[in-house]
Amino acid sequence: MDTVIDKKGEDILLLDIREQTVFCDYFLFCSAENERQLKALAEGLIEKAKKEAGWLSRGMEGAVESGWVLLDFGDLIVHIFSPEQRAYYNLEDLWHEARVVVRVA
Repeated sequence: MDTVIDKKGEDILLLDIREQTVFCDYFLFCSAENERQLKALAEGLIEKAKKEAGWLSRGMEGAVESGWVLLDFGDLIVHIFSPEQRAYYNLEDLWHEARVVVRVA
């Protein structure tokens, strides 16, 4: 979470989805204002997860240019969106039954 804040990620939301699914435990959503920031967030999260927790990203989906990057850390899946893509896909609404762990607006 600190990395997202340090890299100026916005509208941060951590959901506990253990009651809704078996493929992971948590979703972390955040927004980036531009492609450069989206790339910095993705790279920063991958680096910090490896360095501090020994977590390796199982994969990265999407592309910075598309406005949506997904990082798979196993129990945690991180969604980094442009504001437009986040509003369009509205995943928070899809997972509305999940418990909100942290929200930083």
